[in-house]
Amino acid sequence: MRGLLILFVFLFSGQILAQEKSETRELLGHMGGRPALMHLYSTPREDGSARLTGDYVVLPTMQQRFLEGDRSKQLGVTVLREGNSAILFGRPALATLQGTWSGGVFKGQRFGPEGQERERFEFSENFPPMDRYSASVKCETKEGRYRSALAYAVEAGKLKSLEWRSQVAPANHTCSVSGLEQRSYGGGLQFAAGRCRVTMRDLGEVVRVTAEDCAEFCGSEAYLEPVLVDRRGGCALLRPQARQ
Repeated sequence: MRGLLILFVFLFSGQILAQEKSETRELLGHMGGRPALMHLYSTPREDGSARLTGDYVVLPTMQQRFLEGDRSKQLGVTVLREGNSAILFGRPALATLQGTWSGGVFKGQRFGPEGQERERFEFSENFPPMDRYSASVKCETKEGRYRSALAYAVEAGKLKSLEWRSQVAPANHTCSVSGLEQRSYGGGLQFAAGRCRVTMRDLGEVVRVTAEDCAEFCGSEAYLEPVLVDRRGGCALLRPQARQ
């Protein structure tokens, strides 16, 4: 009985350690000739390999595909099944991504469902620096019951001012974030007040602005959706659309 108890504790502890090592990686790159953003959630196995789930979004069209697969330990060989639903189990793959993920770079070939070669892809975990970024933006977005107003001024990578407000109908609960201070951040710009963080990243033709852990500045039903800011200062909500 004691032996079984020890075995149970060992296995349970191993599961906890594996969960603690799980992490989300964000990668920017191209799927064929189209700029794309990829998110992968990596869960390590005991043999050093990893289970991967996630998605990628083709930025110009906001078309989204979901991914699941594996990454080997030694060479970073990675194979991901692609589908138009977050639940891929029991469904035929629409395509397969095969390549290597090593040194922060994931690159390879995308294949069709019958194994036919399609486009090549390459993604990197390293995002462009924004130490020279300058912009003065004031824009509003509205979609469905969500409304957002974003205003900021950045000069040569230094924050001058930022205010971000949102409202969610029908209760009309609001968020209002301001008074942020700049933090050191590689591959973008980040501003914070307490736990609340607002992050900017250069995605090529657009800058993405996201908020994390900002509940203290929001009503119970309010939130801040990611915003894409184009080079002319126009804004759009980052709302991926799954392709059929």
